[in-house]
Amino acid sequence: MRLSLVALGCLCLTAAVTAEVLFEEKFDAGWDKRWQESSWKKSDGSAGKFTHTAGKWYGDEEADKGIQTGPDSKYFALYSELKKPYTNQGKELIVQFSAKHEQDLDCGGGYIKLLPASSGKKMKDFGGETPYSVMFGPDICGYSTRKTHVILTYNGKNHLVKKDIKAETDQLTHVYTLRLMPNNTYEVYVDQKQVESGSLYDDFDMLPPKTIKDPKATKPEDWDENEKIVDPEDKKPDGWDDIPATIVDPDAKKPEDWSDEDDGDWEAPTIPNPEYKGEWKPKMIDNPAYKGIWVAPDIDNPEYKHDDKLYLQKDIKYIGFELWQVKAGTIFDNIMVADSLEDAKKFAEETWGKTKDAEKEMHDKIKEEKKKEDDAKKPDDAKKADDEDDEYDTEDGDDKEKAPKATLEDKADDEDEKDEL
Repeated sequence: MRLSLVALGCLCLTAAVTAEVLFEEKFDAGWDKRWQESSWKKSDGSAGKFTHTAGKWYGDEEADKGIQTGPDSKYFALYSELKKPYTNQGKELIVQFSAKHEQDLDCGGGYIKLLPASSGKKMKDFGGETPYSVMFGPDICGYSTRKTHVILTYNGKNHLVKKDIKAETDQLTHVYTLRLMPNNTYEVYVDQKQVESGSLYDDFDMLPPKTIKDPKATKPEDWDENEKIVDPEDKKPDGWDDIPATIVDPDAKKPEDWSDEDDGDWEAPTIPNPEYKGEWKPKMIDNPAYKGIWVAPDIDNPEYKHDDKLYLQKDIKYIGFELWQVKAGTIFDNIMVADSLEDAKKFAEETWGKTKDAEKEMHDKIKEEKKKEDDAKKPDDAKKADDEDDEYDTEDGDDKEKAPKATLEDKADDEDEKDEL
């Protein structure tokens, strides 16, 4: 018994020693020394920047500081390095981070990338074409695209998970966690709750299919695919074709003012014949020789080769954000790459878990105050609109031309105010 306890203790100690945090970022002091800006898109002026901030609402202004995208309609690229290159041979790979779409994101990415050491020479210009190992996180564009991407690279090709995994679309902070396991399965968590899981074999098209249709197979000549046939005993009734489709309207009468001399001979109009049954067609019956739709038989795919290491990602060295956002303002924070889900859960609890309730409380308070302000302004705005309508409601042509101009100027002022915000 004592020996068993000692062995158990050794196993627990071994597990504790082998668990490793490969990357951790809270965006505290010195974060800008740990992260590098990519030169991608800078030359044409379409590159945005990341700003260090906790945003408009938070639970702890200092602890909740992350990096926020801005301005609108820009590309964003920033990267950092893991403690050391990591290969998840026989181990788990956990990537976790938080994202807050404070701007109420309407179209843009919110995902993170893990990149291999082989991309090192390209990291200075890290962008959309830089080879990566894993891409994970939310992607939103309108109502059609609101999903959490899981993309894994296998043999140089990127493979997107075939399942639709829901992404959070509100304006609060949410934690996204991806877990890859050596048994070739995966799990996705949002706010510490599992939202999806599955097999890398079933949910990704990394490998070709095990079987294919035999390309040499041909349909037998006597194979009948007609489910129904004409009833050979069905005969067209006598006189069927003698019934006209239309008949003269028996109730029609020549108008009293009709002149045969001036209007020509009067002819009564025709109407659909109620006794007409249409074109005769023979009855259809079940085909006794029907064999179904012919399908070529399956054979083993000569291109299929089983791989029990679909999960394996070698020499992961870099981590970064490479994004395009129409409406910028997403705040990223609390990033972790590890080989233990427990470490990731603990990290989330010590960061997001401690401030999420206070953040929501502040968010709700700000939204409620804004609603009250907007409601208070409505009567004045309505009055102003009525006054403007009266001013423009004139027959003077010059005044009518001035009205649209003033409206455009007001709109431009409004857009300037939005840009300043």
